[in-house]
Amino acid sequence: MTLRVPKAELPVELRENLIKQFGAVPENAEVLWHSPTVARDSLDYGGRVGAWDAADASLKTFAHMAVAAQVGCSWCLDVGYFQAQNQNLYLAKASQVPRWREPEAFTPLERDVMEYAEAMTNTPPTVTDELHAGLLGRLGAAALVELTAYIAFVNLATRANVANGVRSQGFSTACGIPLAARPEKSGEQSGAASTR
Repeated sequence: MTLRVPKAELPVELRENLIKQFGAVPENAEVLWHSPTVARDSLDYGGRVGAWDAADASLKTFAHMAVAAQVGCSWCLDVGYFQAQNQNLYLAKASQVPRWREPEAFTPLERDVMEYAEAMTNTPPTVTDELHAGLLGRLGAAALVELTAYIAFVNLATRANVANGVRSQGFSTACGIPLAARPEKSGEQSGAASTR
């Protein structure tokens, strides 16, 4: 797939800031810049979302990557893994997020967070009272509200990227551990019972 909207020329200062942050200009920013208002608001809100701190950063990273794998946003999966490295997360674990149901690397809480992220992403959402209550009991209200809003934001971003044809730019190649591929759909059930 190629970009469905051509890249727009970014202002020099924004371009330089993005290069400092990512090492390259993210193509989704260049696509969004056709509407500078949308681009600025998206970048601003994304920055605010990234600054939230009630929920554990690693749980939010795993949730982001689980949504990206489910939606098929290779750009988000790629940059999420790259950012996991920058957050000093355990890369051998982060690399397995697309296959989170299979490896033994994840704790029950991490698995439940990724299940919750996928359940929120399903259309219609398949979040159960049991899953929500279990997370509420372990995370607390503030962290769960934040995690829920974070997953909702990630759904907005991943779906916009996929619709606009934004694909992986290879950010994760800097990680040194290959990112696992998502298993084929035939052996997986959306909204499957918890693997706790």
